Amino acid sequence: AGDATAFVQQEPPAIFDSPYKGMQAEKGGVIGMLEVIESDFARLEADTTAAEATAQKEYDTFMTDSKVDKAAKQKDIEHKTAKKQDETQALTTKNADLGGTQKELDAALAYFDKLKPSCVDAGVSYEDRVARRKEEI
Repeated sequence: AGDATAFVQQEPPAIFDSPYKGMQAEKGGVIGMLEVIESDFARLEADTTAAEATAQKEYDTFMTDSKVDKAAKQKDIEHKTAKKQDETQALTTKNADLGGTQKELDAALAYFDKLKPSCVDAGVSYEDRVARRKEEI
C-alpha cells in the first residue's frame, strides 16, 4: 500500500510554464474559421452545380439516343414480323402446291407403270422389230 501512494505524493512536472492563451494569433479566431467554412461551402457548391449540370447533359443525351434507338428497333420488329408472316404464308402455299404436284406425279408414274409393259416389249429383239416394220410397210 505504501508503494501505491508514492505517485500521488510527488510534485507534478513543470510542463505548463504560462497560462494557456489559445490560438488567438492564428487566422483571426472564430471569424476566420467562419470565413474558411464559407469559402469551402462556396467551392463545394460550385463543384456540385458543375457536376449536376454535366450529369444532366449526359442524361439528356442518353435519353435522346435511347428514344431514337428504341424507335428504330420498334420499326425493325414491325418489319421483321411482317416479313415472317409473309414467309409463313408463302411456305404454307408452297407446301400445298407441293402436295398437289406430288399427287399428280404419283398418278403419272402409276399410269406410266401401267403403260410400260404394252409399249416396251422386252421379249422381241431389234432385228425382229425391224423385220416386222418392213412387213407393215
